[in-house]
Amino acid sequence: MESPSARPRRRRRIVVLTTLGVVVVLLLLCGAVLGGGWYYSGQLLEPANSRPGYPDTSAGGTGGADQPSVLLEQSEDTVLPGTWGLLWDGGAARVGPVDGRPDGKVRRPLIDGTAPPAGTKVRMATSVWDTDPKAALGLDFTDVKVKTELGDAPAWFVPGTSSTWVVAVHGRAGSRAEALRVLPQLHQRGLPTLVVTYRNDTEEGAPASPDGLYHLGGTEWRDVEAAVEHAKAQGAANVLLYGWSMGGAIIGQLLAQSPTAASVTGVVLDAPVTSWTKTLELQAANRDVPVAIVPVAELVSDWRADIGFERFDLVEHPPATKPKTLVFHGNADGTVPVQGSRDLATAAARLQWPLQYVEVPGADHTAAWNTDAAAYQRNLDDFLNGVIGTS
Repeated sequence: MESPSARPRRRRRIVVLTTLGVVVVLLLLCGAVLGGGWYYSGQLLEPANSRPGYPDTSAGGTGGADQPSVLLEQSEDTVLPGTWGLLWDGGAARVGPVDGRPDGKVRRPLIDGTAPPAGTKVRMATSVWDTDPKAALGLDFTDVKVKTELGDAPAWFVPGTSSTWVVAVHGRAGSRAEALRVLPQLHQRGLPTLVVTYRNDTEEGAPASPDGLYHLGGTEWRDVEAAVEHAKAQGAANVLLYGWSMGGAIIGQLLAQSPTAASVTGVVLDAPVTSWTKTLELQAANRDVPVAIVPVAELVSDWRADIGFERFDLVEHPPATKPKTLVFHGNADGTVPVQGSRDLATAAARLQWPLQYVEVPGADHTAAWNTDAAAYQRNLDDFLNGVIGTS
């Protein structure tokens, strides 16, 4: 039999072992959460992790020489409505709307280019073209260098006759090619357009940031500020800022922090990030990552790059300068929540922000133009008439 004096010792051992077990479990859980937060932070901040791959697959060409088409393995992207670029390693084409789904595949007409061979890994691209304004659209342009605090950042300059210049700002992991969809319309209106790069666009020749990380608009706005100053030095009386996705967050920070905001006469935002927190929550849900990891990822990102996520919420922290603004957003956006743009539109009157909101049914991220180019162009024209007139 166990002696009476041994029982308390046994109970103490049980308590100690149980406590140690709980501590170990808690430490493991904390380590997993912190590890997950670090990983998610890396996906968000490290440029190398943001470069798109080729997630879809070609099933080869079909149709005759007079009506060539490409077959694609069916996926969420290959069935998206409208006009798209089709990219693969070493090649590109333009494809039109889906015109059939034979045998579980997707058939899309080729607008230009040839179909990649069956089995080729491909990507659907909202930017449609992957070249420059001359090669893609026949528009004359000049390669210029914008002097930023980190060094020269390349830009395309498409000349025009207006005293209002456009500065076009692509999104995270995007490129200047995003602006090619709207360049013909801006050119037709006589608007000189500067299509810019910013820090960490190293593949396009822009300088890296000192830490090599995206700051989600928190420092990139200074490179766009330099582009605005370049435009003013070249004779621009006013500037219209045009941004896609993270380009919207960058523009928001410029309007909040830069003295050059006084010369901004209008803003166009396409699927803009109006809250990084809500954007991260959506992306976590899409990846089956617990939404509870988002605050941890924000803390890690704050520590790594001094982000300050709350300042990017345009409803709670609107910029001091609020020019006339046009916002496009697709209601099928799986990358940046459309609700953020809806909330901004709802709050616009209270914020004394002259803002027009256009929601595009069925459009995925930055695909409002792709889904219905004619409607997009009409809304953009109406907005430009209100900002720069009809001349």
